Amino acid sequence: MTTTPFISRKGMTRRRMLGTALAAGAAVPLATVAGPAWADSASVAPASTRLTLPVPTGPHPVGTVQLHLVDRSRPDDIAGPGHFRELMATVWYPARDVERYPVAPWMPAGAFQAFLADAGLSALASLGPLTAGHVGAPVRRSGRRLPVVVFSHGAHSHQGDHTVMVQELASHGYAAVTVAHQYDTYTEFPDGRVAVPLRDTQAPTMPGDFAADLRFVLDCVEQLAAGCNPDVARRKLPAGLLGSLDPQRMGAFGWSKGATATACAALADERIRAGLSLDGPMQMNPPLTGDLDRPFMMMSAAFTRATDPAAAAFWSLLRGWRLNIQAQGAAHVSYGDNEALFPQVAKLLGWSGQQLQDVIGTLDPDQAVRIQQAYPLAFFDEHLRHRREHLLDGPSPAFPAVTFLP
Repeated sequence: MTTTPFISRKGMTRRRMLGTALAAGAAVPLATVAGPAWADSASVAPASTRLTLPVPTGPHPVGTVQLHLVDRSRPDDIAGPGHFRELMATVWYPARDVERYPVAPWMPAGAFQAFLADAGLSALASLGPLTAGHVGAPVRRSGRRLPVVVFSHGAHSHQGDHTVMVQELASHGYAAVTVAHQYDTYTEFPDGRVAVPLRDTQAPTMPGDFAADLRFVLDCVEQLAAGCNPDVARRKLPAGLLGSLDPQRMGAFGWSKGATATACAALADERIRAGLSLDGPMQMNPPLTGDLDRPFMMMSAAFTRATDPAAAAFWSLLRGWRLNIQAQGAAHVSYGDNEALFPQVAKLLGWSGQQLQDVIGTLDPDQAVRIQQAYPLAFFDEHLRHRREHLLDGPSPAFPAVTFLP
């Protein structure tokens, strides 16, 4: 494993990562949030143990492929002269004939090792879950192009941290594109370089930088839709991917800082027909401004309009269809893979119920996963596919924890 020369690990201790992440309303990495309990118990985890993710509920198997992208309109001063903003992105899509294609890991091996090493927990590398995505499987073509959603992760995290949601959308006929925001993520490039979060105030890691990444990825989606391969090395794409995406039906969603970036990008770019915030703090400098007349939904937990002035101010900018829901008992990490993974960790390491709740909140984990699978799908189905979704009309007995905020 090699490490990108211009990406430093200075200061990336477990304590400092967790403190900074919480202070920023950031993604809390799986290994980091658990603290010393992981380190004390790592040696007792069976070598064959592997965490698992829920199987998507849609009718289609899922395919996936990585793209290496460079935005030549944005010089990268951190990397040095002649370098430009460099990103990894992953496309998830409905697939066919998947049997002979391997499933993708939750994170690339090198990135996952770095992720654990920064928390001093390399012994847990064998626990990495697998996804439902089959690498390189051909795209399922049904006569109509696929609606597209792009995803932005939280601070100090990675593009796989909402795989439950992403592969759920793909199994129901969406192309979901996840973005690894350089300098604020763990990712791995095709040449073997491994990137980790960089603690440098000059690094392009603000929500506005994330938003610019999202808009660039929309450009790349348009290239794919037009039959052009945006990958830097023009690596082979899955059969049927070129020309299969619908640039007229594009949405965006994100978690934490990625949710703020989603709001910023939606305000700036009309190509985003619908936006979804997963507990976004909506904190930017300067603040978010302007009116947004396209549909936007907020799924709140820690950053509610009642407690977060920035979230309330953003809500006032929404002039079109809008909805704000909250799952009672949800923590900031509840709208993501943590709800599926941490209960397994707790069982494996013998945590008490209180220890688990301290991490993921009091929302029942099984219901939390079902909420993640149901509500984003219903939102994008209604506003990108124009399918009436009564789940968004009001409280549902199937999801008693979900409240609709006026």
